[in-house]
Amino acid sequence: MTTRTAAAAARATVYGYPRQGRNRELKKAIEGYWKGRVSADSLRTTAAGLRAGNWRQLADAGLHEVPTGDFSYYDHVLDTTVMVGAIPARHRAAVAADALDGYFAMARGTQDVAPLEMTKWFDTNYHYLVPELGPDTVFAADSTKQVGEFTEALALGHTPRPVLVGPITYLLLAKPAPGVPAGFDPLTLLDRLLPVYAEVLADLRAAGAEWVQLDEPALVQDRTPAELNAAERAYRDLGALTDRPKLLIASYFDRLGAALPMLAKAPVDGLALDFTESAAANLDDLAAAGGLPGKRLVAGVVNGRNIWANDLEQSLARLGTLLALADRVDVAASCSLLHVPLDAAAEHGIQPQIRRWLAFAVQKTAEVATLAKGLTHGTGTITAELAANRADLASRAASPITRDPAVRARAAAVTAADTRRAQPYAERSAAQRAHLDLPLLPVTTIGSFPQTTELRTARADLRAGRIDATAYEDRITAEIREVISFQEKAGLDVLVHGEPERNDMVQYFAEQLTGYLATQHGWVQSYGTRYVRPPILAGDLSRREPMTVRWTRYAQSLTDRPVKGMLTGPVTMLAWSFVRDDQPLADTARQVALALRDEVNDLERAGTSVIQVDEPALRETLPLRAAERAAYLAWATEAFRLTTGGVRPDTQIHTHMCYAEFGDIVQAIDDLDADVISLEAARSHMQVARELAAHGYPREAGPGVYDIHSPRVPSTEEAAALLRTGLEAIPPERLWVNPDCGLKTRGWPETRASLENLVAAARTVREELPS
Repeated sequence: MTTRTAAAAARATVYGYPRQGRNRELKKAIEGYWKGRVSADSLRTTAAGLRAGNWRQLADAGLHEVPTGDFSYYDHVLDTTVMVGAIPARHRAAVAADALDGYFAMARGTQDVAPLEMTKWFDTNYHYLVPELGPDTVFAADSTKQVGEFTEALALGHTPRPVLVGPITYLLLAKPAPGVPAGFDPLTLLDRLLPVYAEVLADLRAAGAEWVQLDEPALVQDRTPAELNAAERAYRDLGALTDRPKLLIASYFDRLGAALPMLAKAPVDGLALDFTESAAANLDDLAAAGGLPGKRLVAGVVNGRNIWANDLEQSLARLGTLLALADRVDVAASCSLLHVPLDAAAEHGIQPQIRRWLAFAVQKTAEVATLAKGLTHGTGTITAELAANRADLASRAASPITRDPAVRARAAAVTAADTRRAQPYAERSAAQRAHLDLPLLPVTTIGSFPQTTELRTARADLRAGRIDATAYEDRITAEIREVISFQEKAGLDVLVHGEPERNDMVQYFAEQLTGYLATQHGWVQSYGTRYVRPPILAGDLSRREPMTVRWTRYAQSLTDRPVKGMLTGPVTMLAWSFVRDDQPLADTARQVALALRDEVNDLERAGTSVIQVDEPALRETLPLRAAERAAYLAWATEAFRLTTGGVRPDTQIHTHMCYAEFGDIVQAIDDLDADVISLEAARSHMQVARELAAHGYPREAGPGVYDIHSPRVPSTEEAAALLRTGLEAIPPERLWVNPDCGLKTRGWPETRASLENLVAAARTVREELPS
């Protein structure tokens, strides 16, 4: 095929789109449904309107093909579990009685039934519901959602392309169901699963689908020969089907590596690959594999995970190289736009010139359409767009916002001694025990307490000018008094101030540090109806003044028990922000660590004896390829130690992590040299405690015994049973009692009941210990 013909075939598309709506209409409708204020029909109507609006926006932007099936009430992996009929036994009755309520029961649990485990989607801050599979799992196709959303888009005049999680990724993301031996490999169910996918594909073809996209991001990770052979078999069998649409196999987040030549030769009709900087090697790998003769290539040249404007000329050059490698080259973002906010134009609080540096989902679709136009018709048709893009890129590069010589000089002066505590853990532990005088199995929480309606109203009133700063601070003071009073009466041992002043654990700090931009409407889904507004790190970073000392000191004045100072760690500050792409992450992490080090030292000087530096994103940010992990973990753990390395031996440093696969980074957890770590463990039944024990972790740990992402209240006996399981791996003098995560999303009634049960469980288990 000639270059001219390939270019003429270029289309614009994306793999997925933000689900929430411009004003988070989906979140409000779902939470209204949970509370009984919104009917199921009304919820479905809202969802259908949001889908139609998304497709219309994409079509109006110039996209030729729109994704369907990417929309979800909670999670697309959970949707796949429903599609293949892998409903856990404990949820089958609820699903049979009411499909929607059963769906939400799998996601959130009920008072009587635990939800599915939740963890991070590859190296993003999006959480998925982990499939539970076993040798007795029976799959059954249910294509209702996939066909329904396809026909909706078709009826509205669009060209839809259904998007499904591929069978290999689905099985590789799954875990053995409760009661199934831990060594069970879900991939052994592949031959049982493929006929179900075949049935769904046939249903979509019957509905009129020309193409179906099967997402296989798990193949960008290091895979064994057996796993690659399974993928080859899967796409040999699916490709051989006669009753199917054309198959587009998509990968993203990294290079495909060894899986690329296998997929290139498979009897499928196209590949969608990531060609952004993190996966640019896909281009060389594709050339080495002989390209995709006779097949479609969807080229992800617009970064779907970060928010900086695309370098259009660079992307056009890359696309031009790809034209020689496939029968047809289309243009896309590198992954679903689920991971970015909706529209930068709504950010009126950001200077217009700086706003032009940004590209949220709306702007990225315009970039994709512009690139497809330039590829098809030549750069002469997009000269104005190219000129504006060059000016915006130059403006950002030259801006004084991006560089602060004093910050860079301080970072360059860091020594190895700055990144280590002066005393070994054994000496610190003895000093802390003498200073804090805590009981065995001390009870604490992770940090945040419920953000009440009154508190949210006060924050909104302050922004709108309906109250002044004094009235707002009075509300904060009252919240802290209530939180401290409750914890004392309930019997907790190490208290927190509850963080009522914080809108978000990253945004709160970002708003007080130089170099960051805050958004007003930049919501991104984290899980279910939980949305966050990641700040934008645009330049060199430093602390202007103390950020947390005032409220921590006030809380400590209300009690004789220790109150933890609460900070977000440097890696999490980066992972849950949109980071700058003009310098190495390690350099940015060092800047953040130095700013936080100043805060840690100020907290200690103010009398804070326990300081928690949260790093829930340490595992999340782990590179997908093993070869890149050592370098990442070296700078990530160094940044934590730089943050905490200047305190006295009797100051106890805590950290916290949640909702990730910690077994991959136990050595790194050890390398943090924190005195105490609290980790999510309730849904995974103390798996992390066993992983710490197997490693020989020598410090104190609090594997969580209360799943805060479910509305159910754990009983005293349930929490006690988990503690006993924890004691099988961690000795009592090193075991803490705590929830899985912060409590800001929970209500006060369930929080009170749950924490009272945790205290009762700790007392019960203490009494069982040998004196």
